[in-house]
Amino acid sequence: MNRSRYFLIFILFIGCKSSEGRRPVQQNSGRFFDASIQRNKELNEKEYKAINTVIDNAKNPFIASDYGFWYQYAKKNETETYTPKFGDQVFYSYNVKSLDGKWIYTQNETPTKTYFIDQEDLFAGLREGLKLMKQNETVTFIFPSQLAYGYYGDDNKIGSNMPVIYEVTVQNILQNQ
Repeated sequence: MNRSRYFLIFILFIGCKSSEGRRPVQQNSGRFFDASIQRNKELNEKEYKAINTVIDNAKNPFIASDYGFWYQYAKKNETETYTPKFGDQVFYSYNVKSLDGKWIYTQNETPTKTYFIDQEDLFAGLREGLKLMKQNETVTFIFPSQLAYGYYGDDNKIGSNMPVIYEVTVQNILQNQ
């Protein structure tokens, strides 16, 4: 029994020569990341140029949000003051267009949706846009791709890195009790 104990201590002593960490087998120069950053900058510049063209050609002015998207009221509810808060249930319908005005999804293709504010998954632009709306309002949003469906698109009609125009109508807001 003593021999096995000494043997185990000897093995541990030999196996733990130094506390120095392993060096990486391969080191990246950062060129890949630099190229990726440059591609993203060019993509964003092209996207924002197209968005600004839509905004400049609009009949009604767009408002720049603090979240990086733009919106304009098609139907504003002047009598209501309440906007949805955390946990409220919002019932809404929507249409989706590309920046060149071609329909991607119409209200006929998209049933009325419900969303519990900040408690369910929804892309960032629409999540923040719904918080700006009141009951019985219709708002047109322009979402850059990074606030909409990003690199992956929606795996159907919205492609990779595609900015979109959303026309949203909030039908009802049920306040969280």
